[in-house]
Amino acid sequence: MKIAIVKYNAGNVQSVLYALQRLGIDAVVTGDAEEILKADKVIFPGVGHAGSAMEYLQKHHLDKLIISLKQPVLGICLGLQLMCNWSEEGNTKCLGIFNVNVKKFDNSILKNKRAHFKIPHMGWNNIYGLKSPLFGGVKENSFVYFVHSYYAEQSPETIATTDYIVPFSAAIHRDNFYGVQFHTEKSADTGIQIISNFLKLA
Repeated sequence: MKIAIVKYNAGNVQSVLYALQRLGIDAVVTGDAEEILKADKVIFPGVGHAGSAMEYLQKHHLDKLIISLKQPVLGICLGLQLMCNWSEEGNTKCLGIFNVNVKKFDNSILKNKRAHFKIPHMGWNNIYGLKSPLFGGVKENSFVYFVHSYYAEQSPETIATTDYIVPFSAAIHRDNFYGVQFHTEKSADTGIQIISNFLKLA
């Protein structure tokens, strides 16, 4: 099986590589269109700013390439956000794979002003409403690791939810595209199970 990790200026690829190695999988980190197209599975990780990331993808023609992919694709963290329609971060038009917008966490909407939620949302939180083979063998309310200030709204494409200030999409699925807001590669055994499930998808 050939796994391609998309190389661009916002990828936290090393920890993803380590997670795959735990499963006995060697992956190639590449921005080359032919290598990505030939891969059996594609992972699109990311940390950083949505605006600068989209500029890089467009400059290197990776935006149209990613949209065109037919094999299973997994976006992680910023990767998920870039596959949405639009992000408040830099007022950025994204890839439009998921019919969802990305918003910034806002403490001011809380009715209980004594509640204290730090932004970014950082650390372990639970996921629930699991609806996909991506979560095979993963129990409801399992804990995974998050680091983000922006979130994808809930939609019919949501396949897992997390609550932090508001309920948001912890994971999204449409056709051959999957996205997770949390870092699978930093989510211990649960994250490894999710990556393993992704690698088994047809």
